[in-house]
Amino acid sequence: MSGIAVIDKPSGWTSFDVCAKIRGVMRAVTGEKKIKVGHGGTLDPLATGVLPVFIGREYTKLVSSCESADKEYTAGVRFGIVTDTQDIDGTVLSRTEASVTRDALEAALAAFRGELLQTPPMYSAVKVNGQRLYAAARRGIEVPREPRRITVYGAEIVSADGAGCVLRFTVSKGTYIRTLCHDLGQSLGCGAALTALRRTRAGAFRIEDAVTPEEFQRRAADNTLETLLLKDIPR
Repeated sequence: MSGIAVIDKPSGWTSFDVCAKIRGVMRAVTGEKKIKVGHGGTLDPLATGVLPVFIGREYTKLVSSCESADKEYTAGVRFGIVTDTQDIDGTVLSRTEASVTRDALEAALAAFRGELLQTPPMYSAVKVNGQRLYAAARRGIEVPREPRRITVYGAEIVSADGAGCVLRFTVSKGTYIRTLCHDLGQSLGCGAALTALRRTRAGAFRIEDAVTPEEFQRRAADNTLETLLLKDIPR
């Protein structure tokens, strides 16, 4: 049994955790010990949402096509706070009172649309000189990073209340949403940190078609898993 499962990743799980869960379910269903499982684009533990999981040798070959696709996110942002990880789970580096008007936010956000150069955050899996940046960051080491070219196809305000906002982004491969939010806070002069992140689309895979890991396991127990697995990447 093989195919593609669109999983709604829970907060607190790594993408590897999801793959391990799916692999365990598939082993129980098929009785096979060696089952290849891969995912189409890493999500931070804080994040939730669309994580395409490719099951079986023929499908794991398609992972790269999903990783390179554009993606859509909804991001919660709090103004007036800066952390070392650029999200709310990190160590607070500075905190100030902040109230940002919608007009000021929209004006600042305009500079974050189109082609941009983005410096990868220290707390990331990017390799520099053979080592993961997050490994250096945990040792308190700041490593020089080369900016990378990204494209922000869309950036819009969903809601805003002065102390924070919810933004919707459509971006190219390799874009760090928490870095976009951090840099937006810097441009506003008050700092900002990501408080929540939900991926609503990864290429042609959409949140409307996603199931939780628990639902995936339930479908396996009900012998209806085969109807859940996609056999082709949606168009």
